[in-house]
This record gives sequence, C-alpha cells and structure tokens, in this order.
Amino acid sequence: MIILSGTDIEMAFGVDLLFSGVNFEVDEKDRIGLVGVNGTGKTTLFKIINRITEPEKGTLNKSADTVIGYMEQHVVRDSSVSVYDEALSVSQGLIDLEKQLDEIHAQIDGGNHSAEILDRQMKLQERFEREGGLEFRARTKSALTGLGFSAEEQEKPVSVLSGGQKSKVQLAKLLLSGANLLLLDEPTNHLDIKACEWLERFLLEYKGAYIVISHDRYFLDKVTTRTFELENKRLTAWKGNYTKFRQLKEEKRLAMQREYDNTMAEIKRIEGIIEQQKRFNQERNYVTIAHKQHSIDRLKETLVKPEAPPEELHFTFPCSEGSGNDVLYASNLCKSFDGKVLFRNVCLDIKKGERVFLLGPNGCGKSTLFKILVDKYKADYGDYKLGARIKIGYFDQIQTGLTDSKTVLDEIWDQYPKMSQTQVRTALGSFLFKGEEVFKKIGSLSGGEKARVALLKLMLSGCNFLLLDEPTNHLDIGAREALEQALLGYKGTLFVISHDRYLINKLAGTIYTLTENGAEKFDGNYDDYVTSIENVSIKAQPEKTEDKPKVNNYRLQKERESEKRKLNTRVKKAEERISQLEQLIEELNARLMTPEIACDFEKATEITRQIEESNTELEQQMEEWEKAGELLEKMEE
Repeated sequence: MIILSGTDIEMAFGVDLLFSGVNFEVDEKDRIGLVGVNGTGKTTLFKIINRITEPEKGTLNKSADTVIGYMEQHVVRDSSVSVYDEALSVSQGLIDLEKQLDEIHAQIDGGNHSAEILDRQMKLQERFEREGGLEFRARTKSALTGLGFSAEEQEKPVSVLSGGQKSKVQLAKLLLSGANLLLLDEPTNHLDIKACEWLERFLLEYKGAYIVISHDRYFLDKVTTRTFELENKRLTAWKGNYTKFRQLKEEKRLAMQREYDNTMAEIKRIEGIIEQQKRFNQERNYVTIAHKQHSIDRLKETLVKPEAPPEELHFTFPCSEGSGNDVLYASNLCKSFDGKVLFRNVCLDIKKGERVFLLGPNGCGKSTLFKILVDKYKADYGDYKLGARIKIGYFDQIQTGLTDSKTVLDEIWDQYPKMSQTQVRTALGSFLFKGEEVFKKIGSLSGGEKARVALLKLMLSGCNFLLLDEPTNHLDIGAREALEQALLGYKGTLFVISHDRYLINKLAGTIYTLTENGAEKFDGNYDDYVTSIENVSIKAQPEKTEDKPKVNNYRLQKERESEKRKLNTRVKKAEERISQLEQLIEELNARLMTPEIACDFEKATEITRQIEESNTELEQQMEEWEKAGELLEKMEE
C-alpha cells in the first residue's frame, strides 16, 4: 500500500533551482536510502515531506494512516530533565493513561467497586496494553542503552550533554515515537560502531517504512532495499541498496553512452553519404540527399546526450621517501583525566607501508592517544618512539588546525608560502574550491568544506606517516570515495581512527581495538574482525548437548560467509584484470597497425609477443573468473 507520494515537486531558493519534477512513491514497508552530493537538497526534501517547508510547485499526498517521525535538530526544549525522561516524553500518551489507571486503582482500593468504575478500568487497561504500556519504559531504556548511554548517563540532565549526545537523544525519541514512516537525516553521525550496529538491528526489525539520508555506505547496504538519488536537480528511484544502485547506475550510464555513440556514428555515416551525393551534383541525387537528411533529423529527435556526472574530487597523497621499516613503537602508554583512567598498557608496533585502524567505543581515548603521538598531550607513563626519517601528518576531526578568520586561499598559502597564487588556486580547484569560493572565510565553511581544506593541507605536506582521526566525517559519498582512492595509492604508512566500516573494509590490513586495559591487535579488515569476534564468542559459550547443532550451524554459516567474501574478491579481481588486459590488447593491436611499427620488424615482433602474453593471461583470468563464479553460484544455491 502506498503511504506517501510526491508529484512534480519543485524547490528553488531565489533564482537558484534546487530540484524539479521530483516524483516518488513510498510503500508501507519500504526501506529507502536517499543519496546525493552535499547541497542537492536532500534535507530540504525531508522538510517538504514533513510540511516544514512548502515547495514552489507540485503536490504531496499522504495516506490517512501515515504518521511521520522526523529527526529534527536542536529540539531538546527542557534541558533540565534527565536523558531518560526526555526520551520518555514521546510516550506522554501512555504516561497519561498510566496515571488514569493509578487513580482508578486507588478508587477501587478505597472501596469503590461500582460497575462503572470496573468497566472503565477494564477498557483503559486493554487500551494501555494494546498501545504498548507494559513495555514502553523498558523500550526507552533499551533504546538509550543501544545508542551508547550507560545507566548513569541516562540519569544526567540533558544540559550537560555534548551536541552529539543530544542528537542521539533525539534519535532515540524518533525511534520510540510510534511513527510508521521515519525520516532519518544522517542518523549514524556521532554513533560509534556498536551503536550503529544496534540501530541497524532496530531498523531491520522495524515494522513501518523509513527513508534515510546517509553517507555511510556500509549502513545503507545493511538497512535499505531501494535508493532515491538526487542528482542534476532530479530524483531517480533505483532498486536495491547502495552497492546495487551504483552497479545499476553504471550499467545504465554505459548503455546510454553506447546508444549515443552509435547514433552519432550513424549520423556521421549518413552525413558522409550526403556530402558524396552533393559532389555528384546530379538532379536525382538531391532526392537521396533529402531522404538522408530526413533520416538524420529523425535520429537527432531521439538523441539523448548522457549528462555529465557531478564534479568529483581527484587527488593523491605524495609522501617523502627514505623512512626506515620501523615507523612507530609504543610501550605501556597510559592516560587518565581527573583520576579516571582512559587506557593503560597500550603497546603498538607499526611497520612501514602498513594500513592500521584504531577501533573502540566513543570516549575510550582514541583521539587522546593520537594527541599523545603528536605531542599535544603527555602520557601519564609509558613511552613511544618514531622510526628514522618519519614525518607525521595529522588530521584532527575537529579541525583545530584551521583559522576561522582566514580565507580559504590564505589558509593554504600561509602554510605553503613558496607556492605561487596560481599553484595554490590550482590545488584548491582540485578540491572543488573555484572562483570566488577561495575567498570564503574558514569560519563560514560547512563541516565538509573544512574537511576538504584540511585534507588539502595534508596532501601538500608530503608526510610519510598519516594519523587520520575520523577523516570521512562530514564528507559526502563522492568525497569519501575520492579519499579512499587517494589512500589506496598512498605509499606511506597509515594509522586511522574511524567508525566508517566501508572505509575500514577497503583499507585495513591491521586493526587495534582500544580498551581501558590496552590495545588488542588483529590482522584483517572489518568483516574479518567481526567474524573473528563472533567465533570467539561461540567458543566461549558453555557446551550443551542440545545446543551443539545450533552452534555448529551458526559457525558453519559464518565460515560460508567468509568463503563467499573471498570468492567475491576473486571474481572482482579477475574482472578488473580482464578489463585491464582487454584494454591493453586493444591498445597493442592499434599500435601494431601504425605505419611506424609496421615498418619496424623488431618493434612489431616485440608488440606481437606482448599481445600473445596478454592473451594467454586473459585466458587464465577468464578461467579464474568462471571457476570462482561457479563456486559462488553453488554456495548461493
């Protein structure tokens, strides 16, 4: 059943058109991801759906039974109440029913056993239970606990919370609101991995529909089955989660490009015939020319040129050469604040070229550990040592290294005065700061824009050991993917704090988990790490005869999932290599046909040898692709 639909919705701010012709439908069980680069109007569309903002044109239709829950920002109104009471406030109707029942119980205990009072008690009790009165307090505590609030923190007044914690209270209220259509705007912001996983489980079990704006691709893949994309001022609906949407979009783009190229080739072919007929200059040729021109006109009527994708970031991280193999060694580091120990006995051993990630819940001291390593804090005890010729580059998640009063141009130029203005502006252009944008004040920038400035400063530093504290915070998906590609090509050593599980899976070779009692090392990416934790948990369970089959099945399932991931990797690697080899063979064949090579026997022989070797490897890769694909199909069956 359709619970919400939009028809030809248009929104503009002054003369700037944000989007137009937006059409969509939401079913009662839909799980939808809303994606698009920053500034395309995703949050504005949410405000239109929630009637906070009226569109310039178009209509919005909502079924009578649809109750929308929207995660507004900064709407915790009474900061003196406790976290628990603030979250409980969404159940005010049940609280009022509970009070009425308490009053009736008091009357009955006082001797009033009239039929009227007993009938009222029965009806109220049935309604109270039907609407969730028996579990609403437990659900509230469970939601707050799942989002990372300890029992002690739930009793604290909202006024002492950080901005991120207040956002989590708002998220808890939304999830508990009883709405059957949730609008979630960046719900994983400020959540650590454990809280993200709790939110994923909640949404997967949720009975209603939701639309979620997020740049967290791992989260989107977990919780969505449809994708709405805002791009080029229009909305397009796609089947599947984020990964499936990207695959379908690329397939459609390639098909449109092929159709456009083929049509243009046909037009040029016909134009060639027309030119030939004109040269003949005979009367009957003009009939042919008119006919051919009609064919061209018909083709041009249906010709659709593929739209250029939004401008993307493209950059690399150069690094200075010559560092030793030992990059960082730390022994028994400890840090406490106001008598509370954040961590102790932290030992690290990081080698040249490694990609290391530091995980742990919010508040465990990850950023503090980084600040110790860059000499911003002093450890209580323990020590660390950097290897020879190591130059550290530090990305601070709160951007303390930027000066609000400076322009974007001066922020970079003051750091690198030997660069010319042209060089600075060219570098800024590669990070999408163009024209007058370079004269914006740092203090007026969005979080994503500040992150891009900080990344540019880091890129220009040429450091060979990067300490990155939540580098993907505030970045949209396109910028995150550009950062991933840059880091994949980086020749130095990485040490990264991140809750971005997609990034961890893409880059991590080693993971340290930080606890109060040290840092535990694991080799592998995030999915491997999770599988390892689950296997340890299974082994730790006490053996029961009747439970053995269930435990074994669970372990088998995890092993199969791990094997499927490996097979998927084999398939993808083979596909990438096949594509590279096909392109190489095509280029070599083209070179072989050039007059320069055709007349040079030695060069022609060498290129022929390269073509044969490439064809041999292509056959091997095709066999590998088919073999891995067949095994994957069998596992899925």
